[in-house]
Amino acid sequence: MPHQASDNTGTTLVSETVGVITQHIRNNELGPGDRLPSETKLAKELNVSRTVVREAFRSLAAMRLINLKAGKRATVANLDHGAMSLMIEHGVLTEQISVQQIYDVRRTIETRTVTLASLRRSKTEAQEIRRHAMQMQAHMDDADRVMEHDLAFHLEIAKASRNPIFAMIVGAFQGVSRQSWPIGWRSRTEEEQRHAMIQTHINIADAIAAGDPQRASMLMTAHFDDSIKVLLDAGLS
Repeated sequence: MPHQASDNTGTTLVSETVGVITQHIRNNELGPGDRLPSETKLAKELNVSRTVVREAFRSLAAMRLINLKAGKRATVANLDHGAMSLMIEHGVLTEQISVQQIYDVRRTIETRTVTLASLRRSKTEAQEIRRHAMQMQAHMDDADRVMEHDLAFHLEIAKASRNPIFAMIVGAFQGVSRQSWPIGWRSRTEEEQRHAMIQTHINIADAIAAGDPQRASMLMTAHFDDSIKVLLDAGLS
């Protein structure tokens, strides 16, 4: 348990307090929306200042593990891909991760999510996945709208896999995808190429709706192979 000691720096106290708070969440089996003890109560129990507790709360909020609102007690947050997304974007910006590596991982993960979605999706989920694909086709003259429906399409498939970890990972890739997607779209200079890309999405949606995991996986693999090739041809590594 944290304590006020001369050999403890403020940073160490905050880190220790973060650990104690997360342990409190586990020990008390708190779930999304459940409230944490007040800053005052935690500071007294842990024998640290309210400033230390406040900084620990801010650190947990930055990791999207708790929600903070002015004048209200901190609450346990729902799963969120924000922290992972920031880490991935940082990796790309600092050239520790390449876009090609990200697409390679996405290809691996999304051939699995589309397989599971084909087996587990509800009728409503299948309709929503197809709606995004059809909206891509309907708004081909608006690249931004096509991109947003494309990203939503892949995220809905991940959600339909019934594995929240997949949904969190796919969501975390969206920040980088918003940077690379326009390059891929512009590189498809022929309208026929853009139609083909969108048609692949429609075909994937139809395979999911039909409950055909093999076809859905094959189409998703082909989609990522094509996307990676387009980005490499555009000079993006």
